[in-house]
Parts: sequence; C-alpha cells; structure tokens
Amino acid sequence: MGWLPCSGKPNKKPEKKKRPQHQIQSNSTEKIKVNLSLDVKTEVGKDGGPGRIAAQTFTFRELALAAKSFRRDCLLGEGGFGRVYKGRLENSNQVVAIKQLDRNGSQGNREFLVEVLMLSLLHHPNLVNLIGYCADGDQRLLVYEYMPLGSLEDHLQDPSPDKKRLDWTTRMKIAAGAAKGLEYLHDKANPPVIYRDLKCSNILLGEDYHPKLSDFGLAKLGPVGDNTHVSTRVMGTYGYCAPEYAMTGQLTLKSDVYSFGVVLLEILTGRKAIDNSKVAAEINLVTWARPLFKDRKKFPKMADPNLQGQYPARGLYQALAIAAMCLQETPNMRPLIADVVTALSYLARQAFNPETHLLQGSCVSPSTPRTKKTKQPNRNSMSSREVNCN
Repeated sequence: MGWLPCSGKPNKKPEKKKRPQHQIQSNSTEKIKVNLSLDVKTEVGKDGGPGRIAAQTFTFRELALAAKSFRRDCLLGEGGFGRVYKGRLENSNQVVAIKQLDRNGSQGNREFLVEVLMLSLLHHPNLVNLIGYCADGDQRLLVYEYMPLGSLEDHLQDPSPDKKRLDWTTRMKIAAGAAKGLEYLHDKANPPVIYRDLKCSNILLGEDYHPKLSDFGLAKLGPVGDNTHVSTRVMGTYGYCAPEYAMTGQLTLKSDVYSFGVVLLEILTGRKAIDNSKVAAEINLVTWARPLFKDRKKFPKMADPNLQGQYPARGLYQALAIAAMCLQETPNMRPLIADVVTALSYLARQAFNPETHLLQGSCVSPSTPRTKKTKQPNRNSMSSREVNCN
C-alpha cells in the first residue's frame, strides 16, 4: 500500500478515552468483544450514539463457507490489511465483501479494532457499510456490503476493456460524493474523525457509480477543545500525505483536504499520484501540476485524454481551481471540506451536452475558491460570487 511509517511523539489528549494498547491487541475472541464494547461506550459522541457494537459477529467457519474457502476465483483484490473476497452469506443469501487480515501485513489488530469501531458508529450514504466482523482466535475478518463496480482506481488507472470510461458528469458526481463522505467525518461526527488514508483505491463504487469511502483502519479522532492538531506517527500512502503531516506528524482536518486535492487531481487528469513510469518531472502528480495551475491556458493539457475533449471548459477550470486550493502547502489556506462539497455539488448538477461542449448554467457559481484570505481565522471558503467566466 506504500505506507510511510515515521517517528512522531503521540499526543494523548485527543485519545485519552481509548483503551490501553495491550487490551486492543488481545488474541482472545472474548477479550476483543469486551474491548470493542468498552471502547464504543467511551468514544460515543455527544449526539447520543449507541453504546455498543451494531455490527454482527461471524465465526471463521461461516465466512470461509461464504467465500468458498477463500478460493482464488473469489478474490477481489488485496492491500495493506490483506485480501478481499467476494462471498455470499448462507443465512441471508446476501452478497458481501470479506476482508481477511494478513497476519504478516502492515496492518494489525489495532487497525482492525479501529475500523470496526469507526464503521459501527459512523453511518452515511457515502461511507461503506460494515455488516460484521470475525475475531475467532487469531483470525481477523471484516464483512462489508459488496460494491459491484470496484474502486475508483480501477476505472481511472488502466481500466479493463469491459469497464466503461468515466465521462465528465460521472467524475464530478464521484468527486462530490467522496467529498460528502469526508464532510460527514469532519463536521458531523463528534468528535471529528480524520480519515488519514484518502486515495482512489479506497473510494468504492456502487450502482450508478455511487461512491463510498472505505478502509478506516488508519482513521484518528481529530483535535477537540483548544487543540489544533493530533500528533501521531505518520501513516498513509506516499503521494497523498499532506506535506506538514509527513514532516512533523501533526495531523489536522486540513491534512484530509490535501489528500482529497490529490484524488480530485487524479479524477481530472487520469494520472496516478505517483507514477514511476513517467519522466522525472512528472512522477509526482502534484509536483507536475503546480506550475500548470499558474497558467489557465495550460488547463486543457491537464485533462484526462480518455475524456477525449468531452468536458465543459469552464467546468474543468473551476474543478482544477478547487484542486489547487486543496493542495495549498499552507494548511490554513486550504478550504474547509464543506466548501469543497458546495463547489463540486454545483459542478455535478450542471447539464453537459458533449455535442456542443457547452455547460448549461449561470456564470455565477460557488465553484471557484477565493484567492484572498477571508477575515475568519484558519478558514478559506469558496466564493459564491467571485467567478471568472472569461
């Protein structure tokens, strides 16, 4: 998965209610269940969330039967946690995705526990649904709803011939939906949640390309009260980590906004965040894009060739402007994710006629960020009036 382990002094304040590490990493099924219950009770938000795990518990035998003994023809993919298999639950006949922990992999019991906790307490149309989990002996498995269209990465990077090319409108709807999932974590969850691992492979697509964020093993509770950040060991995927987080281990909500900017840039350009097959100056997507952001005339050169010119020029300019704002090196200059949602939702609603290449809609839109700082501290908002329609 290209993780970046790095040293950093942990700040205990945001996580002072969590159970000790040794309890989280229990090898006993019963202790795992007890710890899950205790952790949920202590981390429940002020909005009165449930004090127990809502997910079902499965035996290893049940899941092995569902995935046909984890045969290779049931394999959907694999990552830092382990392999993901397609299965069918015997009791409900429901098609599911089963993720099996690789005991030699980069994620372990702590990440398993975090994911169960997060997805048991957080529910939103743009977050993947956790159906249940298995903690039999040393077996760790997670059971999710099955997302039939796979990941966003599958459709952007070297898609197979049977996959439909993503058109402009679909890309904007996916971007807006992913931003809504992030907005829920930042603004609706209490305390806020920092996703910390946003990338195209973690955005899964359901029917009609409906996007959902998945893989919450690296998620962290965000800063509360007077705290401005969470200090933690740097974990994530190279190419997506915000520079200040990679350098200092200081994690904020704006770290997620930077990662979203990388994802949005991938959606618009069709390029990978890191592509070692490119020439040196183009290996890192953000490094390649920064000088192009300064010249609007070069924006069309940034568009994904697979779009074949079928996109609204103004929409492309506005979407690239949003990405540029998210990728500001100074965290406070990046917009809030709520402002990004407003801007991308506007673009996703615009009717586009490929035959005329005209975007039907008013010049006045919330889709372009302000270039000046707002008077509000630590906040950069998307303007609903300042749009250049030239």
